[in-house]
Amino acid sequence: MVHRLGSLVTRHTHRVPRPIGPVGEGTATAQQLDAALMSVGFKLSAELLAHLSGLSRDTVLETATETLETVREMVGDHVRHNVYFIDFPANVPDTLDFWMQCIAGALADDEVRTGTLEQLSADVVNLLMLPAYGNYRHAYAEMLAHHDELIASAGDRVTVLHLGDDLDEEIGALYLALAGSTTPLSEDGLRDLQDLAVLCTDGPQPAEIPVRENRAVVNQARLAAGSGLQLDTVTDVLRLACAFAGGDVTLQEPTRLRTLPRPVRRALLAGLDKVIAAAPAKLADVAAHREMWKRLGERLHPHEYPQWPHAADVFAVARGEKTARSLDSRVGELLDRGDITAAVKLLNAAPGRLLRALDLLLRDSCTQGERDTVVAAAERALPEVSGRVLLSVREHLHNRQRETGRRRVFVNRFGRAWATGDNRRPVPAPERQRLDAALDAELRRRLPAADHLLIDPEVLDVALPLSGKATASGLGVLPRGSVSPVNGKLLRFFVYWKQSTDKTDYDLSAALLNADYSTSSWLSYTNLRGVGGEHSGDITDAPDGASEFINLRLGAVRAAYIVPQVNIFSGEGFDEVEESFFGFMLRKGEQKGRPFEPRTVRMKSELRGPGRVALPLVFLRGPGGRWRAKWLHLHLKGTPASNRVEYHRVTLATLLRAFVEREQLTVRHLTGLMTSASTTITFWDGTTVPAGPVTYIGLQRPAGLHPESKVVTLVNLRDLIPA
Repeated sequence: MVHRLGSLVTRHTHRVPRPIGPVGEGTATAQQLDAALMSVGFKLSAELLAHLSGLSRDTVLETATETLETVREMVGDHVRHNVYFIDFPANVPDTLDFWMQCIAGALADDEVRTGTLEQLSADVVNLLMLPAYGNYRHAYAEMLAHHDELIASAGDRVTVLHLGDDLDEEIGALYLALAGSTTPLSEDGLRDLQDLAVLCTDGPQPAEIPVRENRAVVNQARLAAGSGLQLDTVTDVLRLACAFAGGDVTLQEPTRLRTLPRPVRRALLAGLDKVIAAAPAKLADVAAHREMWKRLGERLHPHEYPQWPHAADVFAVARGEKTARSLDSRVGELLDRGDITAAVKLLNAAPGRLLRALDLLLRDSCTQGERDTVVAAAERALPEVSGRVLLSVREHLHNRQRETGRRRVFVNRFGRAWATGDNRRPVPAPERQRLDAALDAELRRRLPAADHLLIDPEVLDVALPLSGKATASGLGVLPRGSVSPVNGKLLRFFVYWKQSTDKTDYDLSAALLNADYSTSSWLSYTNLRGVGGEHSGDITDAPDGASEFINLRLGAVRAAYIVPQVNIFSGEGFDEVEESFFGFMLRKGEQKGRPFEPRTVRMKSELRGPGRVALPLVFLRGPGGRWRAKWLHLHLKGTPASNRVEYHRVTLATLLRAFVEREQLTVRHLTGLMTSASTTITFWDGTTVPAGPVTYIGLQRPAGLHPESKVVTLVNLRDLIPA
């Protein structure tokens, strides 16, 4: 358990909980750990190395085992990455030549010769029926023997691990950070919070838990411990019931509610009663999840508890025995009548909904007086709205200023994306500009003042993490819409998957698109070589895990966009396999080494989602042939089987155009709001840091910062979002 918790802390914070043990001479062992870490792209900070050096050898060895295991999994080096073509990227054959070799091998095989001849007579050959196709033809050790050792480069990734506090303190701090997050967590983050909440129920608690699904997870732990619950809406109670049933606390997926113990029924009904007694108007929220409330009522038996009559009203509304009109329905009725002023007056009671309705209200306003009423109401509502909503509205309005020929892109919480034409009427420019200024002023008021701001320039184009759902779990992963430079001559994608029970075939592909988003070419199992790159070969079964790679020399690529994608050809989905992840490496042109070299990995992200085609990111060619990555974390529905890069060209082009042309609100915008006339701004050059305390914002923490500095990196980027 201690081992797992230490690993959890390191994954989330890049800190190693302070090892405790006998004093000793652990210098040599600590240095060996540092060398082993460097081979996978990590390194001990000077402070952590010094601390380990003063401990006993056994204590350092225990820390080394846990830390190495954790970081190898973070970067994807915990599995063996074999390739079909043993010399990849050298000696990859022409696609048709390779297929002909497979057919020739089948004709020489007595067991399959007859079937192969029958297929040839019909002019159609199923590659999957050829013995030489789709399965590794050599052992992992044999593949390694064909590759030279990687020569280290100054451009290789180095992720520094820092010395943390004691494990209990690190666990408590991580719990407070996750529970009190101002933005929704990723699925992995929510699971980690669930584990931590059980351990931290009796410890310090965040002053507020603004994200409702986080609150449900914390309430679940409190319910089990008999502690007080945080409930202020009826939906909080419904989320808690789903959490107790092991279901979806976001309420996006149906949960199979189970029979509840009497103490749980009493706690939920008492909570419902208290919420409605304090604010009867909240009965209107029941309509949003009416069917689920009916099913919950069958398990809570509210008629057995007459002492909580307000709770019984909730289920009466769900059954239609009592009326409680929702705010949205009342507002919709007023808008249908064209009464903007009355709709705004009604929305004044719900500031968040008012801001989310701004676009609709301003489009439907017919007079200047109505538009002034809308904007004035929004300005009054700003102090009552969460920072995440303020930033979302600000980003929305920014993109609404670019009206002509645009397409709207939609992404749900699972990463499923689709695009459509934007036929909305424009938002009037004067009102949009007035709202932009008001939103920025409110954000500036909430953001902490910084006397000295130290900024890593590479973080400026990182999109603000307004939701953890917009970022996949992994190493070096940026929020959806972020843009980062690509510094290297050799770009290599990789995918790994291990099936659970069914034979599963994932296909790594890369579409190369022209500036108008038309397809220039592609690399996949149907086109193994060309356009400055090679495919490592098709693996069609992964009982012990399988990997595929694509190697690209960027100087030889003439396309405007490179779009790596993972297609499910057959078998289990991304949420069904035992494990699956995608990533990319960057190398200098002269670097060779194995197909997978962990210290050259720039990004590794888990593949999760309901679609059959995954689009992790897109690479964009810029001026002077400089490449940048824009992060997508998207899924296409695809087809149930036989997905291929060639089949989704139109959908890909439409979606990519809409997404590439959309501009996200970035760290650059917030840092601009954090400055004042008295703020000193320094851009970190990667070598020296100021002597005094600073507010540092960057991709990872540099060494030598003053201990009183405030540090924001990728691991806690959500801290930038004001409450």
